Amino acid sequence: MDSTERHAAGTEHPTGSAGAGAADQQPDWPDPARLREVTERLAGAPPLVFPAECDRLRERLGAVARGEALLLQGGDCAETFAGATQESVEGKLRTLLQMAVVLSHGAALPVVKVGRMAGQFAKPRSRPVERQGSVELPVYRGDAVNGPGFTARDRTPDPERLGRMYEASATTLNLVRALTTGGFADLAQVHAWNRAFVAATPGSRRYERVADEITRALAFLRACGGDTRALATADFHVSHEGLLLDYERALTRTDPESGRTYATSGHLLWIGERTRRLDGPHVAFFSRIANPIAVKLGPSTTPDEVLRYVDLLDPDRQPGRLTFVVRMGAERIRDALPLLVEKAASEGAPVCWVSDPMHGNTFTGDDGRKTRRLDAVADELKGFVEVHRTLGTHAGGVHLELTGEDVTECLGGSHTIAPEMLSHRYESACDPRLNPAQALDLAFLLAEWYRDGTAALS
Repeated sequence: MDSTERHAAGTEHPTGSAGAGAADQQPDWPDPARLREVTERLAGAPPLVFPAECDRLRERLGAVARGEALLLQGGDCAETFAGATQESVEGKLRTLLQMAVVLSHGAALPVVKVGRMAGQFAKPRSRPVERQGSVELPVYRGDAVNGPGFTARDRTPDPERLGRMYEASATTLNLVRALTTGGFADLAQVHAWNRAFVAATPGSRRYERVADEITRALAFLRACGGDTRALATADFHVSHEGLLLDYERALTRTDPESGRTYATSGHLLWIGERTRRLDGPHVAFFSRIANPIAVKLGPSTTPDEVLRYVDLLDPDRQPGRLTFVVRMGAERIRDALPLLVEKAASEGAPVCWVSDPMHGNTFTGDDGRKTRRLDAVADELKGFVEVHRTLGTHAGGVHLELTGEDVTECLGGSHTIAPEMLSHRYESACDPRLNPAQALDLAFLLAEWYRDGTAALS
């Protein structure tokens, strides 16, 4: 009996349901029979990604764990079905490619590029319900679950949305694959975009040096007759939070060649801060899939918890298998992170350490909108780099919420977004995202810090 037949028959799925208690942050689906119909249909659908692609990403993340590469991971806080368009995908991909060029030059290391794309349609929430006046309804949990409109119809969880999530993810993946192999990712074009950004940026002198150095490097490569064909494409992978276990289990497949089990919904999945319970179903599910995986770690994480995650999720100590994405807040990163890194290093755990400087620096503005200050985001990221420099370990990269559109959701940046400008284009389905200019500001700053760190350590 194959995995599809097992799922349809209701017998134990390859990933099982081990883990104490009910899974955290799951929707209260009102019609279990309808949910079964949808997940059975998904269990028979083609995989969105393939084992060989996941293995290739794990190998590349192994280089990050060894200090030989950096990870750049970014995209929407929460994707929407309406946003699965060519224009939207191109914008995010363009921004990540631009950042990768700057980071690779600054750190003198290859950059592993991973999008928060093709699956990031669900979000954990701090409260199960939302109240407006005297009306209380289920909270919006992302397009994969319910709608953002404050009506009973919109907010009722609908399992059919899992099918739409699959379709939107397939559309996005098709666009990504076409763009990254069809000339869109050509290094010369990406650098031309960066030059245009620098030219249009107020006070861009601090960026001009890096841009000029990249220009000279490309010119030197061509003058030497170097083979530049490989520079016309980009290796790009997709990731999302593996939050909805009904969806993830339905898309789990066993590779007939290796016998290993993969979550075929995305190349890399992560466990969020709200679902990382050591004895919970999310950790149990992740322990059984062969994908590269990640765990978000907040400021309450203890060194012993770090070792337990390693033992449960990477018992074979395989470089590239496990990434820790730390989200501490600018005020805590320098105090909270060293103990965790030292503990993992003392046990020889070959994990990737990556900074998420977004989530720990969110606050609600005077107009009721959630926002972030770019200065605080940059300070947490700088603290992350400083901690690793002090410990002699590798600051493995960055995980950001960003968009390719000129939104006004985060404050600050070289093209300054002031508090009174938030209402101009605040379009996020959940949390505030960096716009392209703010993302590139951060990339140029991080490139400087990596370059300074390399010089200091050499």
